[in-house]
Amino acid sequence: QVQLVESGGGLVQAGGSLRLSCAVSGRTFATDRMGWFRQAPGEEREFVAAISRSAGNTNYADSVKGRFTISRDNGKNTVYLQMNSLKPEDTAVYYCAADKDFFRTALATLTYEYDYWGQGTQVTVSS
Repeated sequence: QVQLVESGGGLVQAGGSLRLSCAVSGRTFATDRMGWFRQAPGEEREFVAAISRSAGNTNYADSVKGRFTISRDNGKNTVYLQMNSLKPEDTAVYYCAADKDFFRTALATLTYEYDYWGQGTQVTVSS
């Protein structure tokens, strides 16, 4: 059974930092590209960041570029999202996701391109 479990969310003041983690089990983690998405109340789920299998390639949404960093540790089956300089508009539930398509040529940015999802972790940024 595939499980993705996020942790590290919480309440932080604007300008602060948080580090999200997503532990994956039930799959060969190193064969999946991984992504982070977020969903604010009343909004659609949106792409935040993605990382290749070897961590040699990353992609970010323009809204987080330069502030967020995605990384992974294949030995620990875990993907991370370091979030710095947080803004109130970053408030959302953050989800990690796994893309199992071995032959995809680019990092996926659309929700339907991901096969497995975590339950989400709440991030709230106060002004």
